[in-house]
Amino acid sequence: MTSTNTNHDLESPSATAGAQAAPVVDAPAAADPRRWIAFIIMTVATFMDMLDGSIVNVALPAIQHGMGASFVQLQWITAGYVFAFALTLITGGRLGDIYGRRRMFQLGVLAFVVTSFLCGIATNPEMLVASRLAQGLAAGLMVPQVMSIIHVTFPDKEKGAVFAIQGTIGGLAATIAPLVGGLLVAWNVFDWSWRTIFLVNVPIGILGYVLGWKYINESKAPSRIRLDLIGVVIATVSLTALLFPLTFGRELHWPAWGFVLMAASVIGFIGFVAYEKAKDRKDGMPLVPLNLFKSRSFSAALALMLGMFSFTGMFMLALYLYLQEGLGFSPLRTGVTLLAFCIGAFITASASVIALVPKFGRAVLQAGAVVIAIGVAVLLFSISPDITSWGLVPGLLLIGLGFGMTATPIALFALQEVPHEDAGAASGLINTKQQLGFAVGISVVTLAFFAPLASNGATNAESLAPQFRQEIVAAGVADARATELAGAFQTCAASTFSGTPDAAACGAVQADPQAKAIADKYTHQAAGQSFTDAFRTTLYVGFGFAALALLLASFLPRWLKQEEWGAPAEEGAEEGAEDTAKA
Repeated sequence: MTSTNTNHDLESPSATAGAQAAPVVDAPAAADPRRWIAFIIMTVATFMDMLDGSIVNVALPAIQHGMGASFVQLQWITAGYVFAFALTLITGGRLGDIYGRRRMFQLGVLAFVVTSFLCGIATNPEMLVASRLAQGLAAGLMVPQVMSIIHVTFPDKEKGAVFAIQGTIGGLAATIAPLVGGLLVAWNVFDWSWRTIFLVNVPIGILGYVLGWKYINESKAPSRIRLDLIGVVIATVSLTALLFPLTFGRELHWPAWGFVLMAASVIGFIGFVAYEKAKDRKDGMPLVPLNLFKSRSFSAALALMLGMFSFTGMFMLALYLYLQEGLGFSPLRTGVTLLAFCIGAFITASASVIALVPKFGRAVLQAGAVVIAIGVAVLLFSISPDITSWGLVPGLLLIGLGFGMTATPIALFALQEVPHEDAGAASGLINTKQQLGFAVGISVVTLAFFAPLASNGATNAESLAPQFRQEIVAAGVADARATELAGAFQTCAASTFSGTPDAAACGAVQADPQAKAIADKYTHQAAGQSFTDAFRTTLYVGFGFAALALLLASFLPRWLKQEEWGAPAEEGAEEGAEDTAKA
């Protein structure tokens, strides 16, 4: 199925409607019920990707114990997937425009199945790392096709419901990943232990692959486009220079060359834009159609997406660490607790794009940012070292409600002026912004969580050392030995909170049977207070992200321009004319 939309410039709503009314295969076929079956298939694929992005975190202890993986290898197993995924998105989206979106989606699904199987049968950490990188590349080919197929297949009046469902499913996958991972590892099906979290993708992916050929219609750009190989190289190198230090910088203790790489990436992106402009003038076949950024709606939506997902990456990582490491929650209990966030996002994700945004426009997204800030404030007043799951529910529910109101409708604003021929490239950019946001958020955790954790951990360890000494003396340990063990306890606890445990000090405490049990008690006490204080600092930074989201949302057009969305006719038309003139 091929589009006949040949306008390379951004179209006005009337022009777009005229193009879609023409007898072409790429126009939305309102009477074709297969598009919903196709959407279900693609949603399952998206769910697998979102689940795989974080489910492995729960299985890391089992992987380390079963395969003897080092901490560096564990980092590559988790972050390597996201890194490879982010690198492929822009190119993957454009490949769909060129060779067919269904074809690239199906190829991505097949590759995802194969690489999931390889992860499941990995015989050593090196094989698992390589398979996870390949799995990320497969996801980068598969995922951007979903948004572009939706854009060219569904009429505007249905896109609200489609994006609401897709956003909810994505949020659900990310939220319940610890729950699902914990259950799969705990059940230990066929004695496969952690391997189940990868092998479960195989039958699901095969079923989706078979059904995809039957129910997903093909679409691609109307005119013949060649892949911009030089653009691919420049974009990939520049993204690598930016994402590698953001993703792995904390584990590598932020070396100087990491900051040099990030600075070089700026030069690389400037060169990429200059090259793409020249490429567009030469043959009209750039990797990224820069005319997309002439749209106020697209540019503002990308900026807002970067800010929102930076907050999400920071908040979720800090929350996982606080619940599991600080409060001692099991993966299963963590997943159940986070359902409050998921339920909130589910409620507003559907309501915002179907009912609220058509009536109130960008004000819904701005209100969502305010609700997030209120939720953060509720958590600030609630958290403590002994808080229960129920105590976290009000704050998490509010943040979820705000997230659904703000994050889910962004795609509607981003895609409303994108020509069908550039749907893949636009989808690749949108997904890349999401992953870049996650990477930025994770890097912010270094300053907003780990830095205060190290500082507070050292302080709490120092304050608890005298109590530790007093208790082991009461247990019959000699004064000199007690003083030595108290010093080892303080050094071990402080170094552990800083991320580099002192093996000698920790070994000395663990080797003494009397000291070990007492040390575990006080370490748990120090962890509860230290992680609570660190998470509180992260929440203060969350206020800043909420304010940023409120500001960025104000740059969006006030209304969605399509008449089907019910924007007030006079005001919507007036702003639409103004935006078209600016473009």
